[in-house]
Amino acid sequence: MRCSGCSRIPEPGRSIESIIPFEGFDAVAALAPEILHEQLELAEQLWSGRETMLEPADLPGRFGRVIHALERVVAAVGCEAVVAGGWALWRHGYLGRVTRDVDLALPAASIDDFLRVAAVTGFQPLDVPEGRWPKVLHTETHVEVDVLPESGRPGMADRPAPTTIPSPARLGGVRGAIRYISLAGLVELKLAAGRSRDLADIVELLRVNPEETANLRAHAAAVHPDYAAAFDRLTDEARRQVDH
Repeated sequence: MRCSGCSRIPEPGRSIESIIPFEGFDAVAALAPEILHEQLELAEQLWSGRETMLEPADLPGRFGRVIHALERVVAAVGCEAVVAGGWALWRHGYLGRVTRDVDLALPAASIDDFLRVAAVTGFQPLDVPEGRWPKVLHTETHVEVDVLPESGRPGMADRPAPTTIPSPARLGGVRGAIRYISLAGLVELKLAAGRSRDLADIVELLRVNPEETANLRAHAAAVHPDYAAAFDRLTDEARRQVDH
């Protein structure tokens, strides 16, 4: 993990506004005291372990426990799986963008088996609207796991992505284990999702990984020409922010 991103979460002892990176200080103020304490403690652990927590299973507290539980499911199914979303952003240097759930990309052919094994190993399938992607709840930690299915189409209802989610094997996955999604794969999924928050995430990733810009641009262009154009705009924005 790059140290250049370390400024995204301040050192322990700073104000609550700067230590808590979730949905903003107004949201934090509304949290129950026990949740606020957990988030403060988590921020401290993530800061101190930013150079050594290299795999999803290294995450602290209940997030590490849910990854260990997911690893048992993935090992039983024998498929690849990669962590995307906020935790992948953290792993790739955007230390100020973590989350309270886990996004897990899975092969399309393995999802039914994953859900079946998960249901008898400490996870509860959650009801989702028809056509939405599966979710499960880890009953011990109360952490939700959002399944990102291979061949699922990201984007918004009125603006679906021109591409679908690749196989986890193409995103850095290893059979029978859980890994973080590759940086290029993460940027690809963020471009496909296309929400303002996703695009802002890419800007931050470019700011903390400037040496990867050319490789990321080449990957985006190879996936879809629309992604190359969007990536160029985001690169310009990242450079403007650095200049200021």
